[in-house]
Amino acid sequence: MKIDRFEDIIAWQKAKELTISIYNEFSDSKDFGFKDQIQRATVSIMNNIAEGFERKSNNEFKHFLFIAKGSSGEVRSMLYLAKELNTITKNSFDEKYNLAEEISKILSGLIKAL
Repeated sequence: MKIDRFEDIIAWQKAKELTISIYNEFSDSKDFGFKDQIQRATVSIMNNIAEGFERKSNNEFKHFLFIAKGSSGEVRSMLYLAKELNTITKNSFDEKYNLAEEISKILSGLIKAL
């Protein structure tokens, strides 16, 4: 299957969903450093997928997918911190963590396919 637009990439769609979820979850947070970091990390996932795709080179795309995968790990790490500090509920943690992990697995598959 040929993908013509980054918007058609499932990992990007799920990363956008995660980003919106993270923004909504932490919108009222007064911990501005944490809030900024987790928001930037989640935006990094979707933006690196988009930027890498637009480079039109498999090697560059793969490079940006690795960066996106790293950002997914960063989001998961920060979610642990939010859970331990009781900033989010266990259900919210599970939902976001599982989505971030799913994105990471999709990215791994895409990297292998390239």
